[in-house]
Amino acid sequence: MAGTAPPPKQDELVPHPVKDQLPNVSFCITSPPPWPEAILLGFQHYLVMLGTTVIIPTALVPQMGGGNDEKARVIQTLLFVAGINTLFQTFFGTRLPAVMGGSYTFVMPTISIILAGRYSNIVDPHEKFLRIMRGTQGALIVASTLQIIIGFSGLWRNVTRFLSPLSAVPLVALAGFGLYELGFPGVAKCVEIGLPAIVLLVIFSQYLPHAMHSERHVFDRFAVIFSIVIVWLYAYLLTVGGVYRHSPPKTQLHCRADRSGLVGGAPWIRVPYPFQWGAPTFDAGEAFAMMAASFVALVESTGTFMAVARYASATPVPPSVLSRGIGWQGIGILLDGLFGTANGSSVSVENAGLLALTRVGSRRVVQISAGFMIFFSILGKFGAVFASIPAPIFAALYCLFFAYVGAAGLSFLQFCNLNSFRTKFILGFSVFMGLSVPQYFNEYTSVAGYGPVHTGARWFNDIINVIFSSKPFVAGFVAFLLDNTLHRHDSSVRKDRGFHWWQKFRSFKGDTRSEEFYSLPCNLNKFFPSV
Repeated sequence: MAGTAPPPKQDELVPHPVKDQLPNVSFCITSPPPWPEAILLGFQHYLVMLGTTVIIPTALVPQMGGGNDEKARVIQTLLFVAGINTLFQTFFGTRLPAVMGGSYTFVMPTISIILAGRYSNIVDPHEKFLRIMRGTQGALIVASTLQIIIGFSGLWRNVTRFLSPLSAVPLVALAGFGLYELGFPGVAKCVEIGLPAIVLLVIFSQYLPHAMHSERHVFDRFAVIFSIVIVWLYAYLLTVGGVYRHSPPKTQLHCRADRSGLVGGAPWIRVPYPFQWGAPTFDAGEAFAMMAASFVALVESTGTFMAVARYASATPVPPSVLSRGIGWQGIGILLDGLFGTANGSSVSVENAGLLALTRVGSRRVVQISAGFMIFFSILGKFGAVFASIPAPIFAALYCLFFAYVGAAGLSFLQFCNLNSFRTKFILGFSVFMGLSVPQYFNEYTSVAGYGPVHTGARWFNDIINVIFSSKPFVAGFVAFLLDNTLHRHDSSVRKDRGFHWWQKFRSFKGDTRSEEFYSLPCNLNKFFPSV
């Protein structure tokens, strides 16, 4: 009969093959780009992690009683410790190209410390700042022991062995998608700066490379630098031109390029050092609340580590390597407590997304970025110039990078049977609860001023409210529990959940590629064996 379409070719009907490693990545963990390119890419990672490094102290320090001087010093310290932690993680931890930076998970227990009754009678704001800072230091030092013990004892290895591709999907996906409130709501605080930043980033990274047909990856690889420079200059011209002269103070704070107060407050040269704010003070209740945040950060970082491994074109991370990485993250939180950053460390989700944008998963690039963090934290004025980039520009970057990490989580669905009703239930229910439960906790807190759990024991309230406010934690916990209890002994279920695909990566020696990606330098594997 005329007009009918020809029958499809046989190869068109074959589904895409499953890939242990992500293809089409330009540089994987062990293959660094040429030095000039590596240095520029490292600087780009430094710029991206600055957003969280600036936003968290900017929110916390004024509540603690600190001014611009204290804010600049806290940002410097956070940057300095982040550089050290990133070097530790890339050399001795998971050895993935993961940037370690400030974490929003620790903000809630820190605010709880700020609101503690014993600080309310202090009149002098500087004295109040120092006392609260010492309280957070003590809580962080105690909380770090949780990750150090769980990581280095191998306990986390025994838990993550039961993680299948199916239970990894909600955990990793919500490690990215769960941060949606930091994306466009942040852009909208100054939409005339934030929106052009998103548009330029998409054009530079996605459209221009295809339009130019160039062999050299310039626009897609350095899209962040191009976008930030153009929009920052545009924001500066708007500021100088007097566009915001009569705007409300809030608009001026978000839009103007000269409102951070960091450049004036930052010293020219200063090396952060342990106990710079004085001796830490310890309170059992606050330590328990910070330990809850530490445990939540441990779970969230596990999800982000898996996304980083994917975008660095590495094989799935062996459980013993994940455990080792968590142990070193615990040491990072200990350093946060000793130096006084007012915040704990976890894997930077935005930098994991940048690996996807640049398609460069090189370890050396991230180590160079750690060098930039340490260098600019010591040269305070220069670092403060970059740190004063308006926050809506960073929020625009987050729209892309958090989305990439969420997509990494969805990519693990290739190992699962999506036609199984068991898969659909676990996937749908865990993602829904991961979004819905924290939404209830956050809504309740914003209306009432305290969390839904409001007993006489403040430390107990903080623990429960912190745990159930984390989207990746709730989603990952529900998926992990259901996946390991629902008909798991059925032979078909094992295949449905994709467990057989990751079986060879359960032990370090199960796949020869693990040695290449995750083994420690200088023959340290002899002393710290991976199992």
